[in-house]
Amino acid sequence: MEAFPVESGAQAPSLDEDPALGLSRRQKLEILGAVLLGLFLVALDQTIVGTALPRIVTDLGGNDLYTWVVTIYLLTSTITVPFYGKLSDLYGRRPMLMIGITLFLVGSVLSGLSQEMWQLIAFRGIQGLGAGALFPIALAVIGDLFTPAERGKYQGLFGAVFGISFLIGPGLGGFLTDNVSWHWIFFVNVPVGIVSLAVIWRLLPTIRRTGASRNLDYLGALVFTIAIGFLLVGLTNKGTGDWGDLVVGGFIAIGLVLSAVFVLVEARAKEPIVPLDLWRNRTYVSSILSTFLVSFGFFGAIIFLPRWFQVVRGESATSSGYLIFPMLIGLIGSSIVAGALVSRTGRYKAIVLAGLGLMVTGITLMTQLRADTAYPALFAWMFVAGLGIGPTLSVFTIIVQNAVPFAKLGVATSNLTFFRQIGGSVGLAIAGTWFGQALAEQLPGQLEPVKASLVASVPEGARPAVEAGFQQLAGGNVDLNGLTGVGQSFGTVIASQAPEQFRAFLEPFIPQFDQAFNNSMSLAIAETFWIGVVATAFAFVAAIFMRELPLRRTMGAGVPATDGDDSAGHARRRAALPAAD
Repeated sequence: MEAFPVESGAQAPSLDEDPALGLSRRQKLEILGAVLLGLFLVALDQTIVGTALPRIVTDLGGNDLYTWVVTIYLLTSTITVPFYGKLSDLYGRRPMLMIGITLFLVGSVLSGLSQEMWQLIAFRGIQGLGAGALFPIALAVIGDLFTPAERGKYQGLFGAVFGISFLIGPGLGGFLTDNVSWHWIFFVNVPVGIVSLAVIWRLLPTIRRTGASRNLDYLGALVFTIAIGFLLVGLTNKGTGDWGDLVVGGFIAIGLVLSAVFVLVEARAKEPIVPLDLWRNRTYVSSILSTFLVSFGFFGAIIFLPRWFQVVRGESATSSGYLIFPMLIGLIGSSIVAGALVSRTGRYKAIVLAGLGLMVTGITLMTQLRADTAYPALFAWMFVAGLGIGPTLSVFTIIVQNAVPFAKLGVATSNLTFFRQIGGSVGLAIAGTWFGQALAEQLPGQLEPVKASLVASVPEGARPAVEAGFQQLAGGNVDLNGLTGVGQSFGTVIASQAPEQFRAFLEPFIPQFDQAFNNSMSLAIAETFWIGVVATAFAFVAAIFMRELPLRRTMGAGVPATDGDDSAGHARRRAALPAAD
């Protein structure tokens, strides 16, 4: 018995509309494997480089530039996402995907050969130019190869790829850096990328839109690039500056103004990079908004868990990465299962809402985090949150691709990817500010008992120095961000105010300083999780408003006119072919 209704009287799509018609199931799966390999390269790169950065800075110098090793990659990989999506609709997935992989590999080789920090930054930018193609086009290729009714079985694998890369990346990066050379964290991409390129070149058809205008929106591209560049740099600078700084709040404001200008440009463009008519589609808008909010909440919260493991519990950087394994297990499993359920039942709204509900529950539980929280309890909370996150990685892509015309599948998928990445960047900036404020509020209260004990213990002549030291600490004049051995650092600050003969009185209190900071940091992190709770709750509300459209059994043509897409020539449903299993 078929899970989906098949409407009669519809024409079978042409090869232009349906690239999968000319491919066998084996060829489809080979292409799928090659695309997943390419995606794995990008996902692995995001986790492997961070482990090696301290050694890279030691070898190449340029400590004041090292943040740009990450920032330039973020810039180029995010800005190029919508361009690749649009170009893949116009000129085909195959050439765009091959260009992306090639640029990524060239950037990898050059990064591995870097001898100075400015070279590494420039070549990481090239890597990012290629990486911007891989995720959106990879998802679009799945949309080309499989019908919306089939895609769930395969798109769930994308969440698994990211989970596996997160597990492998820190360990592989540490091993290569310690036992071979940091250069090999980049060279390791080459053989995997070549295999992926070979299969894509051999099997993936080049399908272009027929009759589409090739008048690209160059003005829109320029405005978009400048706008998102200012926005991302401003958000990145928030890590070292205040919202009122020109390079933070000023850059963000410029980016937002130029984004509004970009919308006006797109409204007049003959072939817009981001077709504005998509935003009349309620299901599309609901999915984009929910994805943005999920990323906002997830990345804003999850970034602090490794810091808690390292600072409060004294775990190594590598160990702290592996200690979020329970969340990844939940994420990987629910991503795959959710995709399979969508394929089997043809229903997705209840699955998305259930996932978002679990995510709200899991992050709400993590607001109870304290310095003495037992690992089993925290692991259970993370697992629940992971169960909720998984469906958002696989199902929203199916929803968006099913809701838009086939001719706009690439640009719609790239928009989803773009808003996922922007949501994460905005969430990180706001969560960082929230965390800093929460820590500053918690610390004086936690230090007060230590201060009282210390003042009562030291000779009277040392008390003014102790008072001055505590004022310096409570006033935020000491950088406490991510410190280990905090008690020793506190003791050093206090001791700097005290005469030499009184410093010995401070030593017994160093463990109390540590405990005060650990308590403060745990409470501050717990408060930042409320950002994730609120954002995910809004994502749940946004998802309620989506229409559950029946999943099409073909790749071709239109979407139901009832969902707000009134473009001429869109059929109500193209469902003439059986599933190509």
